[in-house]
Amino acid sequence: MLFRSGPARRRSRGRSTGLRPLVATASAALAVAAAVLPLSAPAASADPAATGDTTVTVNASAGLGTVAPTALGANTAVWDSHMNDPEVASLYKSAGIGALRYPGGSYSDMYHWVDNTAPGGYVAPGTDFDAFMGTVKASGAQPILIANYGSGTAQEAADWVRYANVTKGYGAKYWEIGNEIYGNGVYGSGWENDTHADKTPDQYAREVKAYAEAMKAVDPTIRIGAVLTMPGNWPDGSVAGGDTGDWNHTVLAAVAHDIDFVSVHWYPNTSGGEQSLAAVRRLPGELREVRNLVDQYAGADSARVGIAMTEVNSDSGGSAFTSRPNGLFAAEAMSTALENGVFTVDWWDTHNGAGGITTVGGETDYGDMGMLSNGSCSGGVCEPAVNTPFAPYHGIETLGALSDPGDSMVASGTSSSEVSSHAVLRADGDLSVLLLNESSDTEHTVDLRYLGFTADSAAPRVQRWAPGDDGLVDATGTATTGSATLAPYSLTVLTMHPKSGTGSSAATVGTPGAPRTTSVGADSATLSWPAADGSVDRYEVYEQLGTNIQLLGSSTGTSVTLPNLPAGSRHTVNVLARDKAGHLSRPSVPLTFTTSTPDDSTCTVSYQVTSGWGNGFVSHVVVSNVGPADIDGWTLTFDWPSAGQSVSSSWNAEVTGEGQHVHVTNGENNAELAPNGGNSVDFGFVGANDGANPSPTAFTLNGTVCRTIS
Repeated sequence: MLFRSGPARRRSRGRSTGLRPLVATASAALAVAAAVLPLSAPAASADPAATGDTTVTVNASAGLGTVAPTALGANTAVWDSHMNDPEVASLYKSAGIGALRYPGGSYSDMYHWVDNTAPGGYVAPGTDFDAFMGTVKASGAQPILIANYGSGTAQEAADWVRYANVTKGYGAKYWEIGNEIYGNGVYGSGWENDTHADKTPDQYAREVKAYAEAMKAVDPTIRIGAVLTMPGNWPDGSVAGGDTGDWNHTVLAAVAHDIDFVSVHWYPNTSGGEQSLAAVRRLPGELREVRNLVDQYAGADSARVGIAMTEVNSDSGGSAFTSRPNGLFAAEAMSTALENGVFTVDWWDTHNGAGGITTVGGETDYGDMGMLSNGSCSGGVCEPAVNTPFAPYHGIETLGALSDPGDSMVASGTSSSEVSSHAVLRADGDLSVLLLNESSDTEHTVDLRYLGFTADSAAPRVQRWAPGDDGLVDATGTATTGSATLAPYSLTVLTMHPKSGTGSSAATVGTPGAPRTTSVGADSATLSWPAADGSVDRYEVYEQLGTNIQLLGSSTGTSVTLPNLPAGSRHTVNVLARDKAGHLSRPSVPLTFTTSTPDDSTCTVSYQVTSGWGNGFVSHVVVSNVGPADIDGWTLTFDWPSAGQSVSSSWNAEVTGEGQHVHVTNGENNAELAPNGGNSVDFGFVGANDGANPSPTAFTLNGTVCRTIS
């Protein structure tokens, strides 16, 4: 990521492509007996009449995962003379920031920890590793350390582990190998310092294995991370000259069993606040594709390989950063990432420096990517005093108020495109809901509805960051458990207690352990999970359908087979335990799986993406008839997994699309498919993708679901 060699200098490549400067919904026709989990309140009681313009629904039984101690993070950098100010540690702690990344983006690939130097760059006094660890300890956070890949060695990294965890006993757990090293073969020179003659993903993979072996020989408990490109963002899918494949597939094919997490960066690079907030809608699909890639290559090891988003900001340079829209973006992007399987999301960065000065919504934006002021000036305009919080800090501070480590994230949704929501079931049974009004000029009144939770009669605690507020303020008394009024461009957190004897807080059983698939077929899946504490009457498996859930199966043991699932369909499920009195526990962490396609089908389809460039791709499809009957004239249909995928042009067949549905008919010279695999036909197309580009999971030939082959 962008770094400074001094407080007033910024590097940029100046490209016009938006590149960064240096530095399947589940089928409702399931044949299983399906049941929507009822409200905790008696079925006869109706929701109060709607009075607001927006309805927010929270389902406390649809779990999205557990908040990790490292969930909220920030980047630090050795060129930042204020990184270890005592006030900074206090601000981290106050905001709930639990992870600090060091030594700073692209500087990591020129930094030598033993003497605190970065040849070719500027290192501020008092930023050495031990000084950094003093800030880590004072803030109660954990370090995320970046081993120097660009100009370092596996031995240097292993020595760092020894010093950190053996000599000093710091217990540093997370270690990345390099920063954005993937750019060197694609962007050209000057992206990331890399002294290796071979800059291919194959070489990076070989080095990752060597680093992991050397570092874990010192401390086997550490976790090693490899860097990936974010799917749907340049240079995802690009293959540099001489490379055997794109970065992600090449690296994961080699190291998926040697690493413990993957690291991605996300900068949507939009031109304004509203566009940045809208871009967050792409994030779940992009992170789902990261998980799909890990699943593909790690196999049975996939569950232990985490995802870290170690850099995030709305842009990568030259935009509005310190004003209110970017504070809302910080809250929306970071909470969305956590809800979609990320164990840490780390803001870029703590301090950076003034850039282009603009006015946004009547307030000065200093063009500074930091969450705290460093007191620098630009164009005769100076920032406020050093360590004054900017808007992104307040967005993160709001997330710190929403949850604590160990709380359960749960599903929520809204009826308005201008209001978004996130919810957390706390360890003590309370429910916290974050409401974001993304409109710059319209007040919204929200009606709140709950599934799996009944609030008591007390007024909720209200914490708010709205125009005119000096950071997060206590606004208790301005909302009820059923209604809240949201100022334009505001963040509001409501926290309410459960009604006595209701919800998961009344259950006498614990939460089931993380479910996993033991087998997945074309029309069924078998799951198992660790038992819940307490006397369990039965376990129930619920599928998430937005903010609703439906019962897929139940068992008195710790496994179940779910039958009658559509081929090639994607499902996200939670396991809940029911006690003898009928109360349901908290939901387990979610499990997402996709059914396969029929092994005995009379047709096969191979779908391959042959090239890509971040927001576009070329695909090659081969269709075969392996049944006994001749086919003269064929139609192939499939659905895109992501709403941002489309077809631009095609050859050897007529390919048309309507929404996410794609319809393909044979060309003039390839209408016949001989029986028993006598011949195959192929066609191709150029596609576009706004966000992730996952491959379709199921293809239907003349009404028959085919077996999909790789």
